[in-house]
Order: sequence, then C-alpha cells, then structure tokens
Amino acid sequence: MTPMFDDLKGKSVFITGGGSGIGAALTEAFLRQGAQVAFCQRSDGTEFCDQMEAATGNRPLFLPCDISVTDQLQLTLATAAEAQGPIAVLVNNAANDERHNTLTTDAAFWDQSMAVNLRSYFFAAQSVIPDMQASGGGSIINFSSISCMMADTGYAAYITANAGIIGLTRTLAREFGPDRIRVNAIAPGWVLTERQKELWVTPESLAAHLSRQCLPDPIEPADMAGAVLFLASAASRMMTSQTLILDGGYISS
Repeated sequence: MTPMFDDLKGKSVFITGGGSGIGAALTEAFLRQGAQVAFCQRSDGTEFCDQMEAATGNRPLFLPCDISVTDQLQLTLATAAEAQGPIAVLVNNAANDERHNTLTTDAAFWDQSMAVNLRSYFFAAQSVIPDMQASGGGSIINFSSISCMMADTGYAAYITANAGIIGLTRTLAREFGPDRIRVNAIAPGWVLTERQKELWVTPESLAAHLSRQCLPDPIEPADMAGAVLFLASAASRMMTSQTLILDGGYISS
C-alpha cells in the first residue's frame, strides 16, 4: 500500500546501510518507485541485489564501503554519481547503536561511534551538495532516533550523535535552502530489525515498550518507507529543517 511518487522514477538515490534492516526496506521501496538506487555497506550486498532484482525488476547498485572512513565514503558517493547520474536523494541511514557503559568507555570507542553515527552524515551531505546545487535542488534525509528525545541509558555516544544529527539537519537546511536543497530527519522508535530481535527483543521488553506506544503494533522496517519516499519526492517540496517522529506515539505517552 506504499503510495507511488511519479517524480521519483529515474531519480538517482543513495542509501547508506541500504542492504539490511531499515535500509533494505528503503532500497526496496525506492526500487519499486522506479528510482536508480545505489547503496553501501561493509558486508557483501550481492545476494540482496539479486533478491531485489527478482522482486522488483530493478537492480540496485551495491558499493562496498566503511562509512567511518571519510575518503572511502566520498569515493563511493562519487562512483555512484558517475554510474547513475548526480545524486538527487541522499538517505543517511547507517548507524551503530552498540551498548556501552559510560564510565568504562574510552576515547577510541567514542571517536568510532561519532565517525559512524554523525561524521559520516556530514561528509556524505558535503559530497552530494555541489551536484544538487548544480541540478537546482535535492533532498537529504537523515535518520536520527527518539533515543535523543528521552531519558535513556546504556549508549550515551549513540544518543549524543543522534542529537547532533537533528542539529546538523537544521543547519544544512538553513544553509542550502536557497539552492532548493531540502534537509529533513526521521526519528524512529523501536524498529524491529533482525539485529534488534537478535540482541535485545524479548517478549517482556517488547510488551513493556508497546504498552507505552499510542499504537499497539510493533514497528517494522517497512513502516519507515512511506515517510522517506514523501520526503524524497516533490510532494514535500516546501518541507525542510523538520524531524518526523515515527514511534507509534511512544514519546507522547
């Protein structure tokens, strides 16, 4: 039941972490719109590309990349633009929410967390903005998290980075709005990706979480797709510097 946005057909889209979890759902959603989709991740995405081609008739471009290595990320984005045309939609999705103890966290862990969860967002945007300026506009969509909007514990570096993503979204929207480049963020609640199920979901924890949502249903990766497509399309052409909260009403309860 995902809506179709005609202006996304043929658009060059780049998604970090686009082969698993939320990113995989976004890649599929854009492919079904007829977009040209490139994605990066560290692990091999060839099998996922095969699956997507079979399911949608549209094959994504997989480019291996460690987004915490800035020059590697920049080269990957340039390669995607050369293959598919200037990137019109950038989705900064990849993240690492590894749990850690504040009192035993060292500088190396902190720096790596910032490199993945915040620095990569800045330099990915920096890489695509010149082409967006030359093309007369574009859309950058940054994934944050409701974790930075509530009093949570156990992953201070990740929460700090996600607060930074919202600040980054606002400043880029202001700076590049005159170029008709829109920059928005999405802050999901607890999305039940395979990683979340393997590491942290238990019947008890899920029941407790759902009891605080206004909506009673678990959030699936595909539930992010509609909002991302909307922000990528001309349907949201006057929307920028905003953060959409997609959490089933968790932080309002």
